[in-house]
Amino acid sequence: MHELSIAKNIVEIIKESVEENDLRSIERVVLKVGELSGVVPDSLQFSLEAISTGTELESAKYEMKRIPFTIKCKVCGNVSDNELGIVKCPVCGSKDTEVVSGNELLISEIILKN
Repeated sequence: MHELSIAKNIVEIIKESVEENDLRSIERVVLKVGELSGVVPDSLQFSLEAISTGTELESAKYEMKRIPFTIKCKVCGNVSDNELGIVKCPVCGSKDTEVVSGNELLISEIILKN
């Protein structure tokens, strides 16, 4: 369960991004989790909530936005969401493709209370 160590790193990034006194004012943190990131969103959610319990971040909500696995064909230019790990273009059948999205794991928003 490497999500626990990832959660610890995310909390550290949040602490570095928001001054210590403002941690209690964090309402929500939005994370983008790509399908190819190797992270299980439910496990990451559980880990974040577990390590935030009893801290200044206890009232913060963590929202996961799943990013689909998307490829772009270098032959015909088609961009498509594909089944995980399949890099064959569904339009022309070429395997000469590049991954456009799905590898992400990032903090996209830290929303403060009014």
